[in-house]
Amino acid sequence: MNRPLSSFHARQAGFSVLEMLLSLSLFVIISGAALSLLNGAQKRFQTEGQLLSSFQEGRLALDMIVHDVNDSGYPAANQVPAATLVTGYAVTPVAWSPPLPTACAVGVCVSPGDFDLILEEFNPTTNSVQWIRYQLVGTTLLRGTVDKVGGGADPVAATAGVMLPYATNVMNNTLATQKAQINAAYPGTFPGGAAVPIFTYYCDIPNQTPGLCTGAGGSNLAKNIREVEVTLIVLTQQPDMQTQKLRLVT
Repeated sequence: MNRPLSSFHARQAGFSVLEMLLSLSLFVIISGAALSLLNGAQKRFQTEGQLLSSFQEGRLALDMIVHDVNDSGYPAANQVPAATLVTGYAVTPVAWSPPLPTACAVGVCVSPGDFDLILEEFNPTTNSVQWIRYQLVGTTLLRGTVDKVGGGADPVAATAGVMLPYATNVMNNTLATQKAQINAAYPGTFPGGAAVPIFTYYCDIPNQTPGLCTGAGGSNLAKNIREVEVTLIVLTQQPDMQTQKLRLVT
């Protein structure tokens, strides 16, 4: 029995130009959305990283200041032999400049001031008392230590050559234009556009609990300081990469 031969040719159909254009358009849209999400996530990561870095730097600086303030005033004169030189004990927790015998008034002193603090405390390395100074210059908080000098030496002059950067972007006493920008983003940060002291002092007042030294009348001397309140306002290196707003840690 004869059967007619027949050949079957598989029909291979390709994509039309319109289909290719539609596919390409969908690919571009999906890829763009994915890249946009990735870019946003990357910017958030960088912004949060900067905020965390600023917070850590400010926190470390604050912790060190608190540690130094807590250790200041030791050893006191009544804790050492009577013949001990003045360099061997802390006259008071807070040193002052100019080095007047009766101390100077807070608010009048060069130090202690709103942005300058010098502490007296024991240095176990040299087995003597040292001066530890914190000073805000521009937006950089400096820290320096030097062994205490006797003979009525000025602690400001003695520490002038040892100050090193300790925390950056500290905005407590920044320019008026920057204060205005920060107030716009964080209302009330600088009340009335005024600087915010890093150091606020509380003095012993007879028959009262310690109060603000600036309102302590005749007790507002540096030697009467018993408490120090510390406030740091730290700005991130760059604004938020998504919103372009300033990021701040207080």
